[in-house]
Amino acid sequence: MTSTIFAILRGIRPEEAEPVAAALRDAGITRLEVPLNSPQPLQSIARIARAFGDELTVGAGTVLEPAQFAEIADAGGTFIVSPNFDAEVVFATRRAGLVSFPGVFTATECFAASKAGASALKLFPASILGPAGIKALRAVLPADVALVAVGGVSVHNLAEFAAAGADGFGIGGELFRPGDRPEEVHRKARAFAEAEAATKQDAA
Repeated sequence: MTSTIFAILRGIRPEEAEPVAAALRDAGITRLEVPLNSPQPLQSIARIARAFGDELTVGAGTVLEPAQFAEIADAGGTFIVSPNFDAEVVFATRRAGLVSFPGVFTATECFAASKAGASALKLFPASILGPAGIKALRAVLPADVALVAVGGVSVHNLAEFAAAGADGFGIGGELFRPGDRPEEVHRKARAFAEAEAATKQDAA
């Protein structure tokens, strides 16, 4: 089963990157986002890409400017996540050969981001939108538009967001906090992986 969970490693330090990435990999989570407001984020991306390039996909989060793309790609990042929708950032992401996940909230933003070429839509903050809001958006958006719920998704409500139409989940503080030991990250990651697996069994 390919995991639809994105581990958001906000605040991770370069020296934590490889052991934390290994813990996530061992728990079955293979998509890792390093926000650019973390300490030396490009170093963390590079360490993960070098050590786990064939096993994990790593990208950058909190990306606001196209000028940052070259360094991200050079470090081994393959996708760009933004907290907002900026058409020029989406255009530039695709021109750079990277995968684009802009942050959206309203139907207007969803349709505009999809038209601009977004690879998937980051629904943020999902805690405010809620499963009901996602269900309403899912009803009007084309079926091939992927929705990733970010902000407020936990092991307890992941199934609700999935049932509402979320195709993926960005998990931050409930999965990793700066200073967490790898074994603690692995324990939390396993819980999320099991919650995700349960939703797929229910859908089968």
